[in-house]
Amino acid sequence: MRLLVTGGSGFIGSNFIHCLLQRHPDNFIVNLDKITYAANPNSLADVASQANYRFVQGDILNTALVTYVMQQYKLEAIINFAAESHVDRSITDPDIFVQTNVLGTQHLLDVALKMKVNRFLQVSTDEVYGELGETGQFTESSPLQPHSPYSAAKAAADLLVQAYHRTYQLPTNITRCSNNYGPYQHPEKLIPKFVTHALTKQPLPLYGNGINVRDWIHVQDHCRALYLVLTRGKIGETYNIGSHHELTNQKIAELIIRELGLNLNLIKYVADRPGHDQRYAMDPTKIEHELGWRPRVDFKQGLKQTIAWYQNHSEWWQYFAKA
Repeated sequence: MRLLVTGGSGFIGSNFIHCLLQRHPDNFIVNLDKITYAANPNSLADVASQANYRFVQGDILNTALVTYVMQQYKLEAIINFAAESHVDRSITDPDIFVQTNVLGTQHLLDVALKMKVNRFLQVSTDEVYGELGETGQFTESSPLQPHSPYSAAKAAADLLVQAYHRTYQLPTNITRCSNNYGPYQHPEKLIPKFVTHALTKQPLPLYGNGINVRDWIHVQDHCRALYLVLTRGKIGETYNIGSHHELTNQKIAELIIRELGLNLNLIKYVADRPGHDQRYAMDPTKIEHELGWRPRVDFKQGLKQTIAWYQNHSEWWQYFAKA
């Protein structure tokens, strides 16, 4: 496969590229990334010179550039990671989220249609479903009820992808995943924020009462699922990806503090953000039954490895403070 990966220098995108180059070296990858504040070019420094990898700095809104890259490298599929993804930032500045997440996706779809790609995979989020009560899980047929500008923009992008499949027969898929954790994640996100704050003996800011619940999945498990959907998913279908591992934000903070041998008084409760969803949980039955995918990384072991990664790569996350 000759593949365009948009947003490949971000958290999940860079892990996906590493995964593909290690496990499926016959693929050829072009990483198109704007390199915003959330991307660290050093995340892919170890593969920069590989013969089957190319990096192009650019914006998915630049249709001429995307078209040129597709033609120049004879690419046949697109996986779209490119997105503004931080909920707090979307609350204070929603405009860029609409620009990148909605219009950017629409521009990519137009190029995909023009170039007659074999597959267009839209990487989405569980947040498009809104929130759950104390029981139940989101399925692929759950209604879209986004509650933040970020999730609303992602939901709009998903609907565009569905429309391009239905109207133009573009071969598309959508994946919606629960909360990811692992290496190369920006320190503004929950787990790396707690880890880096704990490592520097700063308070861990916990929204509200800390009982918001998320389903956590290691990014490597997510990347395996994405490759299965990209290569074997049924055209036009959406697949939920989750690990059946729900924890409160407070429990996450406690696990990190205890792993580092610190005092729980580092937790600092702060004012909750507007529209903070109480609980997300994904039902991955469809991808498990149709594609044989299962999560492999045990959460406690994965969290321990993630903490160790941030301990051993301080220069990576300190890059963002200097940028």
